[in-house]
Amino acid sequence: MLNQTDADSLVSRFPLKRTGAPPTRAAGFVLMLHGRGASAESILELAEAFAQPDLCFLAPQAPGYSWYPYPFIAPLAANEPPLSSALTLTAGVLDALEHGGIPAARTGICGFSQGACLALETAIRQPRAYGAVFGFSGGYIGPMGEPRRPVPGTETALAGASVLIGCSDVDSHIPLSRVQETTALMRAMGAEVDERIYPGFGHGINADELGAARARLQAMQE
Repeated sequence: MLNQTDADSLVSRFPLKRTGAPPTRAAGFVLMLHGRGASAESILELAEAFAQPDLCFLAPQAPGYSWYPYPFIAPLAANEPPLSSALTLTAGVLDALEHGGIPAARTGICGFSQGACLALETAIRQPRAYGAVFGFSGGYIGPMGEPRRPVPGTETALAGASVLIGCSDVDSHIPLSRVQETTALMRAMGAEVDERIYPGFGHGINADELGAARARLQAMQE
């Protein structure tokens, strides 16, 4: 839990929408990242499905309802400067939680679609032993081609992190190979990754994913 000063600063600096437990009484925090064309309020609706009343769920709003303008597999330069701005924002929230005394083991990052890509990329660039990282229909950000490898010195930086990546094998927005590359990269950085591929499912979040996420959030508080 955060003291009142840290809680007020967190919400006012970014700013953030919030649901769940008050920051000053929360057993843990989850940063929620919405998809393209969606809103902070819409991604916070997942909190009801997660059914974890002792957690505080925080969601920023992307300018223009999009974290970056082009597909996540476009050349990185094409999505700048919005991509760097989004990553600076997510890093800022996570740093504020850490400085407020919230351990990584009680911190989660969750996103759907474009938000899932941002969530996974954030975890890779800001590696910690996160209690939960959920990428619902997403993968790391960058062009297709040579799969990414851990940055030298980060080979164990995600050790202790619990990651769930769920996606359809025929998702029209997310290539299956990128999902698999993301799993491989995060495992190479030490994370425990549960990759779940759903044949013929499409672009969405299903009950199996929600159940797995709910269990991880419960474990995050134990």
